[in-house]
Amino acid sequence: MDEARLQKFVDQVVLDMGAAFGAATVVLGDRLGLWKAMAGAGPIGAGELARRTGTNERLIAEWLAAQAAAGYVSYDDGAYTLTDEQATVFADDSSPVFMTGIAEMISSVYRDEDKLVEAYRGNGGLAWGDHDRALFDGTERFFRPGYTANLSTSWIPALEGIQDRLDDGAQVVDVGCGHGASTVALARAYPNSYFTGFDAHGESIMQARERAAEAGLADRVSFETAYADDYPGTGYDLACLFDCLHDMGDPAGALRHIRSTLAPDGTVLLVEPFAYGRLPDDLNPVGRLFFNGSATICVPGALSQNGPEALGSQAGPERLFEVAARAGFTRMRKATATPFNLVLELKP
Repeated sequence: MDEARLQKFVDQVVLDMGAAFGAATVVLGDRLGLWKAMAGAGPIGAGELARRTGTNERLIAEWLAAQAAAGYVSYDDGAYTLTDEQATVFADDSSPVFMTGIAEMISSVYRDEDKLVEAYRGNGGLAWGDHDRALFDGTERFFRPGYTANLSTSWIPALEGIQDRLDDGAQVVDVGCGHGASTVALARAYPNSYFTGFDAHGESIMQARERAAEAGLADRVSFETAYADDYPGTGYDLACLFDCLHDMGDPAGALRHIRSTLAPDGTVLLVEPFAYGRLPDDLNPVGRLFFNGSATICVPGALSQNGPEALGSQAGPERLFEVAARAGFTRMRKATATPFNLVLELKP
C-alpha cells in the first residue's frame, strides 16, 4: 500500500464529508433567514446575527464557524462577512448562480434513504412523487434562476425562427413543467403567446397554478396533470422539455407523442443537464453532481415507470439525438449550451 496515496485519498474524503455536512447547514441558514440577514450587512458577530434572526446565539456561533471553514463566509478578527459574491450564491434566489436550491434537493435524498435502499435491492424504482417534498421545492429554486436568466436572452434566440413566432403570438406546451418556473418565465418574456404546462405530479401542478396566479398570468398560462406521452392538444408551435426527458421511462415514446402534437413547422426545445455522454469525459465536478442526482433521483424515477430505458442525467447529445430519431425527428442540432445545460433543437 502506498501510504502517501492513502493519505491523499483520506484527505479528499474528509473534504467531501465536510461538504456533505455543509449542504445541511446551508439549508439551515436558508430556513432561518441567516444568509439574507448577512447579505449587505458587513462584518457581523454571532450575537448580532442571532438577534436579527431570533435564533440561539451559541448555535449561530458554531454555524458561522462552519461556514467560514468552508469558505462560504469570510472571517476576520471575530466578525463574519458575507461578501457580494457569496451572497449571490446563497442569499439571492434570483441569481443565475443561486445554489441553495441544490442543497435543498440534496437534503431530500437523505430523507429518502430508506426508500432508496429498498429501490436498490428491488426493481430500482422510486417515483418522483414518492420523494420528500424538499426535492420538489429545491428543484424549482435551483432551476428557476437559470431559466429566467437564459430563456429569452440565449436559448430562445438560438432556435430557428422561434423568437419571432413567440413575439407575434404562439401556442406553447411545457412538458414536465413541475412547479411551472420555466412556463412562467416564458410567459413573462413573451406576452403575446399562450402557454400550457403538463406534469404527471398533481401536487406540482397545483403549485404551478399558484405561481401563475401570483404572477398575474392566469389568462395566458394554464396547467394540467398529464403524462408526456398522452397530454392533449395539437398545433403547438413550440414544445419545451426542461431537465425532464431523462426522468422518463420511455423517452422515445414521449418524444413521439410530443412530435404528434406539434404544428407541421413546430419545434422542440429540449434542455438537458450538460454532459458529453461518455466516460471518462464526464468524470468532472459537474458530472459528479449530476451522476449523484441521477443515481438517487433520475434513474430510480425512470425505472419506476417500467419503461424500456432509463437514460440517466448524463446521456449526452449523441444519445439524445438517437432517441429523438427513433421518435421520428429528422432535424436535430445543439443550439447552445451552458456549464450546466445542453440546449437542443428538434424538428419533425
